[in-house]
Amino acid sequence: MFNQMPIITLVAEALLFIFPAYCANAVPVLAGGGTPMDFGKNFFDGKRIFGDHKTFRGFFFGLLVGILVGIVEFLIFDYSTLFIILPPLGALVGDLLGSFAKRRIGISPGGLFPIVDQIDFVIGALLFSIPLSILTWELALVVILITPPIHLLTNYVAFKMRLKKHPW
Repeated sequence: MFNQMPIITLVAEALLFIFPAYCANAVPVLAGGGTPMDFGKNFFDGKRIFGDHKTFRGFFFGLLVGILVGIVEFLIFDYSTLFIILPPLGALVGDLLGSFAKRRIGISPGGLFPIVDQIDFVIGALLFSIPLSILTWELALVVILITPPIHLLTNYVAFKMRLKKHPW
């Protein structure tokens, strides 16, 4: 049971909670490019570690924007100071781990990996946010449920705006 909290309130809280992570995950599409985070190196299996799409510029600009959004929410909602960094950093690390997994199973950068593409960054944000007193299992569940359609919609819009090569 959801502790008698109206579902609309829970969805609104989930969106507020995960918004810095959403921003951190989206910004690399706009600010990416440059040196790949894996420096073009392969893992011991002979495959790229992350691929060319995961760059230092994208990671750090994503982190910066996520932190700025976290600061705004921290000031408005009096969240823990850890809220400023943990969800955005977790989102970016989760996305890197998703890319790492994709390379291991032979999916090329930008290739489709259903479900993982939509929630890898959210799982990272949630795991990094465990120390925050505001994270509950209900909040985590709602974030996981609302993210795939939001992610697919925003990626489709980015594709139509020619910011992404694929609509996923």
